[in-house]
Amino acid sequence: MNEMPKRFGARINLRKGHVDMTHGSGGRAMAQLIEELFVRHFDNELLSQSNDQAAFQPPSGRMVMSTDGHVVTPLFFPGGDIGSLSVHGTINDVAMSGAKPLYLSAGFILEEGFPLADLEKIVKSMAAASREANVPIVTGDTKVVEKGKGDGVFITTTGVGVIPDGIQISGDLAKPGDAILVSGHIGDHGVALMSKRDNLEFETEVASDSAALHGLVAAMIDEVPDGIHCLRDPTRGGLAATLNEIASQSGVGMHLQAADIPIRNDVAAACELLGLDPLYVANEGKLIAICAPEVAERLRDAMHKHPLGTNAAVIGTVNDDEHGFITMMTEFGGSRVVDWLAGEQLPRIC
Repeated sequence: MNEMPKRFGARINLRKGHVDMTHGSGGRAMAQLIEELFVRHFDNELLSQSNDQAAFQPPSGRMVMSTDGHVVTPLFFPGGDIGSLSVHGTINDVAMSGAKPLYLSAGFILEEGFPLADLEKIVKSMAAASREANVPIVTGDTKVVEKGKGDGVFITTTGVGVIPDGIQISGDLAKPGDAILVSGHIGDHGVALMSKRDNLEFETEVASDSAALHGLVAAMIDEVPDGIHCLRDPTRGGLAATLNEIASQSGVGMHLQAADIPIRNDVAAACELLGLDPLYVANEGKLIAICAPEVAERLRDAMHKHPLGTNAAVIGTVNDDEHGFITMMTEFGGSRVVDWLAGEQLPRIC
């Protein structure tokens, strides 16, 4: 990374300094913060042009765009932080269409008094996540609000990508008879965050599953280019809410097998302790796939070959139900309805 020119005299004190209102004023202090922190760490050819937008030539195919706001509590958690999460979350939203993510933008709302050292940690984490995913942050914005009118830092990321010709994946394409797969253990992200909240802190080794899933999606499409009907990442509301969304979009019902849904023992124990249902706990590095039944085993095996899909499992089937009910065979042989989440189990989770 190139050393930034010393255009502003003394550098910002990133070790002991704090965000103040001048960092959002549009003047010298704001320009210095952008140059010495954001541009320095996000450094790439498009961003370094210093325009209010990024101009690029899109490849052939259908363009995809998604935006996501991130208001996580706590900002730093086992397995990640709000910075890496903001990159992974938007990349995943773009990838769930079968698209290749291309570029990201990032908007920051900073609260007066927020430590610059923590802001730099977040920016470094974002930069590392975007470089690892090969999806650069090419434009952005920064605003500062008065102390007490924010919560440290909020981040909004927007992503664009391109769907290759011939790929048609959408939440309204689930069909009766389709198989339902999940890429791995559910509930890790939500439990990791809850374990570090001041009023609920408890001991657990669970780390967030936060990860960019576009490489896994590409491997799945390479193996099964025609048989994947729906992809979705089960974030807020978890597996249950996401399946209800798809069922509503597609006008179908679903039936799940509880014994086949992968859940870590410590996640299950933590949920029992907190009175939570792991089916509704957020994930940030898992996906749900709905595919034609004849390709389900091939798709699962292809997922197993990717580091982010080693625990993938077929967990149920789509059925013909005009009411859109989702039912589940419990491990005790009974049946229950997996309904929409009535309230908010885990606020400020992503």
